[in-house]
Amino acid sequence: MTKKQLYILLLATTLSSFLTPFMGSAVNVALPFMAKELSMTALSLSWVATSFILAAAITLVPLGRLADIYGRKKIFLYGAIVFTAASGLCAWSPTQTFLIAVRIIQGIGGAMIFSTGTAMLVSAYPAGDRGKILGINIAAVYIGLTIGPFIGGLLTEHLGWRYIFIFTAILGIIIILSVAAMIKEEWSGTKGEGFDFAGSMLYAIALFAIMYGFSLLPTWRAGLLIGLGVLCLGFFIFQQLKQPSPLLDIRLFLDNKVFAFSNLAALINYCATFAVTFLLSLYLQHIKMLTPSQTGIILVAAPFMQAFFSPLAGRLSDRLEPQIIASIGMALNVIGLIPLIFINNDTSIHYIVFCLILLGLGFALFSSPNVNATMSAVENKFYGIASATLGTMRLTGQMFSMGITMLVFAVILGNHPISQANNPLLLKSIQIIFTLLAVICCGGIFASLARGKVH
Repeated sequence: MTKKQLYILLLATTLSSFLTPFMGSAVNVALPFMAKELSMTALSLSWVATSFILAAAITLVPLGRLADIYGRKKIFLYGAIVFTAASGLCAWSPTQTFLIAVRIIQGIGGAMIFSTGTAMLVSAYPAGDRGKILGINIAAVYIGLTIGPFIGGLLTEHLGWRYIFIFTAILGIIIILSVAAMIKEEWSGTKGEGFDFAGSMLYAIALFAIMYGFSLLPTWRAGLLIGLGVLCLGFFIFQQLKQPSPLLDIRLFLDNKVFAFSNLAALINYCATFAVTFLLSLYLQHIKMLTPSQTGIILVAAPFMQAFFSPLAGRLSDRLEPQIIASIGMALNVIGLIPLIFINNDTSIHYIVFCLILLGLGFALFSSPNVNATMSAVENKFYGIASATLGTMRLTGQMFSMGITMLVFAVILGNHPISQANNPLLLKSIQIIFTLLAVICCGGIFASLARGKVH
């Protein structure tokens, strides 16, 4: 590939890495406005947010496998088309049922992008540049996740919630035109191998049951669904070990220590950090009484650090052991989370910003070296599945992070609305959640250290 084509590929994949997390976090801000316009209940409203993550998580690994067989650029391009078309339909949605249905389609399109973007970058760029390039790509993910609420709030406040989807559709069109016009090369590592449909169904049922069950905690139905999911997951692992062309090569986890522990570290990292923006958004708006715009400006502290340091961390991981850099990043996340346990009505904004700066630096030092370690630990033919597995860890971690949050809210706040009168209960819930997240993050340090050496 020419230098120009490499830059176009980097632009397209970085935009796609920004696009899906941005849209997901921006939509969270707009939910009350959607509820009012489409007459939605709390349950149906929660499905607007959850349906996308569930659909993406369930289809990521099967789509990664298809990309390895039929071509990563092809699946990426189809995914961008599906995602963009679904975004346009979301903006037009006349009813809540239509919106939720299209969000499921949008999640599948997002999974096609998630499962191939990183794999294409790793395939196109030389090994010595991977860390730097992945650092830029990872920075886009975190910027999208964190500035989504701020930009989404501005769009919703001044133009309406439908403009969030119009904005994402415009970015989607730029991605489609860039890839279709400029990128002629195709990458695939397992041409001629079969696709495991039975394994895909078992995997989908297992993941849906576990993730949906987790969202229903602490009800008895949650226990049944999680039990069913774990049982199906056991069958899936057994079936995959006997498959000549498995959907997910389980031996990657059993025989490849770096790959296994890098994925575990990613799962723990997202579980420990995803709810931070959500919780601080509630704290700043309901307890500190700031506006959505003021809140967004404060929350930008973390993505600024991520954007600045992610490429540097990626370059460092090309020269030093990713194990060391990523573990330092995870430790910084713990140091950033612990002070948040003690926030109260009188906590200063400077205190919050300082914690966000630590977390932003921790995110940057962990993420790109961790992705670099994961992708460097597998052969070319597994790039698509490795990228998809990392994406699944991200989405599953996000679901668990929000599941922990909702569980604590259910126990402490119950059916009480989030209002001025219930601020003491809200604050108590936030403190408990930050305690749990800090403890989980401590486990991530050990998972990151346990992966061993890459170079």
